[in-house]
Amino acid sequence: MPITSRFVLQSTVALLTAGLLTLLGIVGMTIWLAERAQISFVDLIEARDTRGSAVELRNAVQSAESSQRGYLVTGNEIYLAPYGNAKASAQRQLRSLKQALARYSQAEVMLARLIAVLDDKFKEMDETTALKSDRKDTEAMALVQTNRGKALMDEANLFLSGIIRSADERLTTGVSEQRSNAHRLRLASIIGGVVIVLMVGGAAVTVLRYTREIVTTRDEVRTLNASLEHRVADRTADLTRANEEVQRFAYIVTHDLRAPLVNIMGFTSELETSVKSLHAFVEKSQPAGDPADPLIEQARLAATVDVPEAIDFIRSSTKKMDGLINAILKLSREGRRQLRPEAVDLKDLVEASSAANQHQLAEAEGEIKLNFEVSTVFTDKLALEQVIGNLLDNAIKFRVAHRPLKIRIQTFARPGQITIEVADNGRGIAERDLERVFELFRRSGVQDQPGEGIGLAHVRTMVRNLGGDVTVSSVLNEGTAFRIVLPTHLEMSHR
Repeated sequence: MPITSRFVLQSTVALLTAGLLTLLGIVGMTIWLAERAQISFVDLIEARDTRGSAVELRNAVQSAESSQRGYLVTGNEIYLAPYGNAKASAQRQLRSLKQALARYSQAEVMLARLIAVLDDKFKEMDETTALKSDRKDTEAMALVQTNRGKALMDEANLFLSGIIRSADERLTTGVSEQRSNAHRLRLASIIGGVVIVLMVGGAAVTVLRYTREIVTTRDEVRTLNASLEHRVADRTADLTRANEEVQRFAYIVTHDLRAPLVNIMGFTSELETSVKSLHAFVEKSQPAGDPADPLIEQARLAATVDVPEAIDFIRSSTKKMDGLINAILKLSREGRRQLRPEAVDLKDLVEASSAANQHQLAEAEGEIKLNFEVSTVFTDKLALEQVIGNLLDNAIKFRVAHRPLKIRIQTFARPGQITIEVADNGRGIAERDLERVFELFRRSGVQDQPGEGIGLAHVRTMVRNLGGDVTVSSVLNEGTAFRIVLPTHLEMSHR
């Protein structure tokens, strides 16, 4: 049965539509899996940090207890040398553990009890070592023989073992979830690829059959009209042009439908080219103004309205997918980067970051005021530069257009800590969004500025890698203040 141009048009539109639906399915599945992978990734990091803090805390307490026992037994103060460091390490790891479990309300009672037990344990160790130092050996040994210290240690070990087991279970579940996501993505890609290959094959067969029939018809016309040389030449030229167009059309369809197997974005671009060719084919089949053929009118509508809208959606979806994947990698890499502590002059660092944003500051009629109570901190310079640069960029980006931008950067000293405050008079953040702005891919307020919502999540990750934390306070339409609390000397042990 001969293939008509209408059949070619119908089958091509149907295949293009099916291809778009398949591609949208693959994109949607990939975005969904990327979201799940990101959530699982964050949970794995939290579980790892929780387990590490619990193990380090247990080791520190055990080290302190060993030091205490050695001193009590021998009276030699060399055994007491590690005690102070172990106690400080235990307190630091206890803070880290408390921070890691902060969002789990069910852990509050257990954590409060663990803190009380460890406090009592260290009081008991402090008291016995003090008695030993005062040569009150009998009283010290009597206090030890009450076995209260052992009971406290046993209870602390019970709590810490439970935390470690829970973290191990979360790690196991997270790894299983990552494997499951990878399997789903692989399965979706295989199924989508098979469907697209089938559509490519169907389109190629249809176009080749149509081309073969045109060539056959051209030969028959040439034979039957041998006596009409002029007409044959004209018709041959027409058929040749039609044949070339069909061949070009066949190439476009084949190329466009194969491309998703290699690259979704490449397929989308070629698909757009195919749509333009289809539009030209429709116009040639029935120019605008001719009596309307409902089928061709539908094809024209698909080529000029429906398909371009779908392509725009695909492009925005693939861009979002690429942004999601790149943010996780970015967080993962940041977590693995080796920190290089050095003495950092905060004034020089802030001035360098301000200079990098000088053009935007000038446009916003902005000014930066500095007030440094402490100007030097021993930390990783590159990470701190990124943190300050990101906060300055946000202040400039989310300013209020009708008033000059004012940014205030000041530092405060605490024992062992430094607080860096970056405040502005910009849009501000609604109270309900104060915490969510630090979440990955979350943004607040009017979305009129470019960005994926990873900046502040990255800031929090870097600050925590530096052993500190970042908080925010804000009044909507008045301004925002970010406070970064860092140790004055970065200790690598917390990583």
